Amino acid sequence: MIAQLRGRLLEKQPHRLVVDVNGVGYDVAVPLSTFYGLGEPGAEIALRIHTHVREDALALYGFATRIELDLFERLIAISGIGPKVALAVLSGIEPAELVRAVERADLARLTAIPGVGKKTSERIVLELKDRLPRVALAAGLETAPEPPAVRDDVLSALINLGYHRPLAEKAADAAARTTPGGDFERTLKQALRELAK
Repeated sequence: MIAQLRGRLLEKQPHRLVVDVNGVGYDVAVPLSTFYGLGEPGAEIALRIHTHVREDALALYGFATRIELDLFERLIAISGIGPKVALAVLSGIEPAELVRAVERADLARLTAIPGVGKKTSERIVLELKDRLPRVALAAGLETAPEPPAVRDDVLSALINLGYHRPLAEKAADAAARTTPGGDFERTLKQALRELAK
């Protein structure tokens, strides 16, 4: 069973990487949160791996952080949710926000994820509600307070400008931390600076 890969990034496409480890190229499926956090082809990377064995295939799923891997493994343990849906969930929502959405039973936020319907959202909340606090604590992830309205407005503006949701969420969160109590315009400018880094 493969638990980690450390090597050179050979190819990079949304949801799929090829990692060269001592001359062997491993095809790894990844959520967008991991994809956006990696360098360009040629960069040295390390990924936590979930090895998924089926009758007809051996698939590798890679994650930049322990919390992403933990959430992925808990999602695929839910009846009716396979690796593709679990990747879609992690691609459509940041881990900390997923934890908050499940704790608050925020079905509207979960159904906003592409490929996740109402029944799947209900199943995620029902199955994970009692198991998430341990996941969050194990990863050192604290449940953040309710995000302020300015942060939500900035997030909406970034998405309307064409930025992918997980990337926009990271920038909006960073901008909200950098400019606490800031107005919309100042926070949006800071978020755009974060995205330009």
